[in-house]
Amino acid sequence: MAQVRVEEEIAGDAGAVWKLMSDFGGLKAWSPGMESCEVDGEGVGAVRTFSMPGGIVVKERLEALDHDGKTYSYSIVEAPLPATNYLATVTVHEAGPGRTKIVWTSEFEPDGAPEADLVGLFESIYKGGIQGVAGAI
Repeated sequence: MAQVRVEEEIAGDAGAVWKLMSDFGGLKAWSPGMESCEVDGEGVGAVRTFSMPGGIVVKERLEALDHDGKTYSYSIVEAPLPATNYLATVTVHEAGPGRTKIVWTSEFEPDGAPEADLVGLFESIYKGGIQGVAGAI
C-alpha cells in the first residue's frame, strides 16, 4: 500500500479553514482547475462528482466527518487514475494565532503506474489544494 503525507502551514484561522475545507461540495471555492462540483446525499456517505479541464470526471465518497476534531476522510469511487483502494484524510489544526496547519494523507494501491509517479501526483494535488485554501481565506 502506497502512502502520501503533506503537511503545510498557512495564514488563517483554523475555524475558517475548516469551514471552507469541510464543505464537501465546495471544492470550486478553493481547488484550482475545478470546473464543477455536485453532491448527491448529505453527511457521511455523500458522493461528490467534480469535473476538471479535459473532460476529467472524479467521484469521491465522504467516509468520515468529525467537526470537533476538524477531520474528514474520503474515498475515490470512480476516477481515471491508475490507483485502487484510495482513502484520504484531511485534518486542520491550529498552529498559533492566525495560523493553521493542514495535514492531508492518503493510502492507495498503485494499479498500472509506478508508485513514485502516483505519490508525486497526489502530493502535487494536495499542495495545490492547500495553496488554493490559503488564497481563498
